[in-house]
Order: sequence, then structure tokens, then C-alpha cells
Amino acid sequence: MTMHQSGQAASAGTPGLLADALADLTDDPDAPLPCVPTAGDLDLVSCHACSKLSPRQREGSTCLRCGGALSRRKPASLSRTWAFLVAACILYIPANTLPIMLTSSLRDSQQDTILSGIIYLWLTGARMLALIVLVASIIVPLMKILILTYLLLSVHWRSTRGIRQRTRLYRMIEVIGRWSMLDIFVVALLAALVRDGILATVLPGPGAMAFGAVVVMTMLASLSFDPRLMWDVLEKKDG
Repeated sequence: MTMHQSGQAASAGTPGLLADALADLTDDPDAPLPCVPTAGDLDLVSCHACSKLSPRQREGSTCLRCGGALSRRKPASLSRTWAFLVAACILYIPANTLPIMLTSSLRDSQQDTILSGIIYLWLTGARMLALIVLVASIIVPLMKILILTYLLLSVHWRSTRGIRQRTRLYRMIEVIGRWSMLDIFVVALLAALVRDGILATVLPGPGAMAFGAVVVMTMLASLSFDPRLMWDVLEKKDG
């Protein structure tokens, strides 16, 4: 397979992964789960970096394959995820209220937030672009924050209901994270706001820094969260 074909397969696989993650969210949350052995049942521990299985006795040492630290669960997963998530919630407000860009020309100057840019695109007829920017810049970060909050609370509440659905929600936000190509949408927004034939200067505003920080914080929160914590409650209940 050539590199071009591999790239096409990867780009085609991402929507497929998202479709698979969304497909079974409507399953019966009370449906019985299949009884299959876990790594803990087999006295094994999985490396978080390369997924190599090692004997449980090696927990706390290093992986023989990649040299990463071996632990049954991600260390301090809940506290780190909460920290990143709270930071994302705080930064989400200035990211959407402060100007994301400062545009000045020979005639005038203006400050645009994400929302005002979306409204401008909608009023000027670029409605599809406006919808794309709306989804990527406002809806997706908010959805990731809400889903991660729900997953964290379900772990704290030791809930056993709908574990498969919650696992698929986590997979969904992981897939969505691959679509966070913010530069493309920012460039598109700039191209729409700066008219041709006018000498203009475009500078990033304070909202742009806050917006980038929100994306980074949600990505770190998603990486810090260990979805296996949701299944630990079920194992203890079965035991």
C-alpha cells in the first residue's frame, strides 16, 4: 500500500470510528455483560505506552519493551483529569467572550469574537462555513467538557449502569479530538473577515490564546482519564 493510499484509508477510517462510537449508544443499559477474563483476573498489567502485557509482579517497574512505567491504572487519573477539566471550564468563558482577532485597516478597525465571526459568516452567505466554525469552536469543546464531567461523576458515584455506553462516549470524544484542526478554521475565519483589496492588519486577540488553551486542556483531560476506572466498580461488585 502506498503512502497516498494509507492516508486515504486513515481519513476514511476516522468517520467510520465515529460512526461505530455513536452506533450503539442507544443499547439497553441494563443488558447483561459478557463474562470475559480481564488482565487483573489473569494477574497481568498492561503498559500504558505500548500495551504490552506483563506479570502483575512487575507493577511499579519498567516495561521490557518500551521502558515505560508499569501501573495497573494511570497514576492520579481522577485528580489530574479534574484539574484539566476545571481549567478548561474557566478558560471557556474568555475564549468565547474576548476578541479572538483584532482587524485594522485604512478605514476602520474592529474586534471579533468567535460568535461575531460566526454571525458575520452567516449574514454574508457563507452559512456552511459558519456551521463548521460553530461546531468546531463552540459545540465540540463544550460537548467534550460535559461528557468528561459525566464520566468523572459516574466514577465518583460508583455507578454500574450503562458502562458500555459510557465507554463508547469516551471513545467518541477521543475520535473528535483528532478533528481539532483549529488552524484551518481560524484561517478560514480570517479570510472571510479580511476583504480583498484593503490594506489590513490582523492580530490575534486574547480570546485566541484562551481558545487554544481550552483545546489543550480538554485534550489533556481526555488523555489523563482512565476509562478502566469505570469497570473497576463492576469487578469489585462481581467479586
